[in-house]
Amino acid sequence: MSLDLSVPPFIEDLSAQAKEVALAATVDRPLREDSWLIGTSREFSLELGSRGWLGMTWPTQWGGHERTPLERFAVFEALISHGAPIATSWFADRQIGPTLLQFGNDDQRRRWLPDIAAGRSAWCIGMSEPDAGSDVASIRTRATHTGSASDAPWRISGTKVWTSGATEADWCYLVARSDPDAPPHAGLSEFVLDMSSAGIEVRRITDATGNDHFCEVILDDVEVPAENLVGTPNGSFAQVMRQMEHERGGIDRLVSNRALYLDTRRVIDEPTELQRQEIARIETGYRIGRLMVLREVMGQAPRGWSSITKTFCTEFEQRVASFCASVAGPDALLWNRVSRGVCYAPAYTLMGGTTQILRTIMSDRILGLPRR
Repeated sequence: MSLDLSVPPFIEDLSAQAKEVALAATVDRPLREDSWLIGTSREFSLELGSRGWLGMTWPTQWGGHERTPLERFAVFEALISHGAPIATSWFADRQIGPTLLQFGNDDQRRRWLPDIAAGRSAWCIGMSEPDAGSDVASIRTRATHTGSASDAPWRISGTKVWTSGATEADWCYLVARSDPDAPPHAGLSEFVLDMSSAGIEVRRITDATGNDHFCEVILDDVEVPAENLVGTPNGSFAQVMRQMEHERGGIDRLVSNRALYLDTRRVIDEPTELQRQEIARIETGYRIGRLMVLREVMGQAPRGWSSITKTFCTEFEQRVASFCASVAGPDALLWNRVSRGVCYAPAYTLMGGTTQILRTIMSDRILGLPRR
């Protein structure tokens, strides 16, 4: 039996439509790389909502459109590959919505999901801390229940860092330590914070490329209503692990700098033998990574597969940046899209879980290798 990797014509048409929308949205944008992180646009978020391209696979009762995962994949592969400014919508669509669908209650779904699907709300994720990056169990931000009644509010204090898009966010999906006496993995809970609440200070962090989408969020006795606790109290760790599957295994981890690669290819008149070999490696790597992502998309991946997907895809993105620099030659020493891509490339294997942590997950949870 042969393996048929073709896609239905309507999927190809949808991808072409999304590419056309992306190109129209980037006419005046000098930078098209990493658009899911730094390409903020409230207007484009609303356009995505009006086209039905947010919450595509969610139930209609919560504002979704009940379309297939493959349709969503086709749309966002085209949007990100061509630099559409989707950062305002991306985190909510990629993982907040699916998390609320799985762990939230009906009141929470009714309250937040329709606005996400319409492109009306922007979200950030409060997970990493100054001393707890990839190690979620080391989180120290405190959540204190202010009374014995279940409807008593919580008070949250602490610091989050590397919180992408916090300055533009309306809401923050935050993990905090709600039981200081429990084992590290067992005392965490998840909350939704209104970013306009008293006691929240957001500080921009400027990276080596001059961009400031990363932020530090300082929480000083912030009051959070009891109904904003998501899922099981002190059960966040299992919920976070599922949320990270959404974060690590998507197409954004493969095509962040594909626009730069495609533009670099166009300036090569006659590629050298070495360039042809590297182009072949990159095109092969892209197809391998795409199939890995599709296993996630189609629900065919084993547990923990996203750690493999993210490791392969983000190391691939670093290779793309190096190739573009080699083609640019001395121009890569000047400040331009290529040099910016080289400066930014180390972040690919850091954010969302470092490669070292992910390889540990692979060896421990997937391969079952013995610990020394």
